[in-house]
Amino acid sequence: MNLEGARALVTGGASGIGAATVALLDAAGARVAVLDIADAGSGQQRHRSGLAVRCDVTEEHDVVDAVARVEQAFGGIDVAVLSAGVGGFGAFLDLTSEEWDRVLGVNLRGTFLCLREVGRTMVSSGRGGSVVAVGSVSGFLTDRRMAHYSVSKAGVAALVKVAARELGPAGVRVNAVAPGTTDTPLFASTARLPGYRERVAARSALGAVGSADDVARAIVALLQLDWVTGQVLAADGGVSLWSPIDPAESLGT
Repeated sequence: MNLEGARALVTGGASGIGAATVALLDAAGARVAVLDIADAGSGQQRHRSGLAVRCDVTEEHDVVDAVARVEQAFGGIDVAVLSAGVGGFGAFLDLTSEEWDRVLGVNLRGTFLCLREVGRTMVSSGRGGSVVAVGSVSGFLTDRRMAHYSVSKAGVAALVKVAARELGPAGVRVNAVAPGTTDTPLFASTARLPGYRERVAARSALGAVGSADDVARAIVALLQLDWVTGQVLAADGGVSLWSPIDPAESLGT
């Protein structure tokens, strides 16, 4: 898929991975609509041919209205990146239902609502399209004190596969990128965990914490792969390759 002139929608596009993706899409010549609960129309989020729409992805009417507005303004939607998300941290036995609902509401319900609406638009257009959702390696790793976050991202991975199967006959591809630890505003909350950043970097095969641009480049690449659908690509610098039972560690290698 050629992104020059493509009509793109990015949720969570006001900061972090979403904002980095907006910048890359804009540089590739796409028209980009940013959907975010924050102000997406100022500062670093300004782009040459785009649209900023305030949207709470947990609210169905917000999503329906926002996607319709983008479709009307652009005359259709060719690509969508669903990156709106929140973090969460807490011991399983202490998690409240309110905290559970908050995290799954944005990460899973929000992704479902946005994917459903852009999917409807792409199918009805008869032109197909490409969607990439942002998951996480936490969706297939076991991170203590992150039950709600991990479950939400595991749900995104399953949702992408089912949607890809159902929408494929209409030429709509649906994939996900699963970042590892990435230097974004969401990651900043880990600063209170002593030595966390250094430990993650040491366990990454590439020896570092990723940047929002690193993940955005993976998203944009996946958007353009015409013969790939229903896949979850780990864009994590190899941190998910680390094994706690690696015998080579006993040899100091």
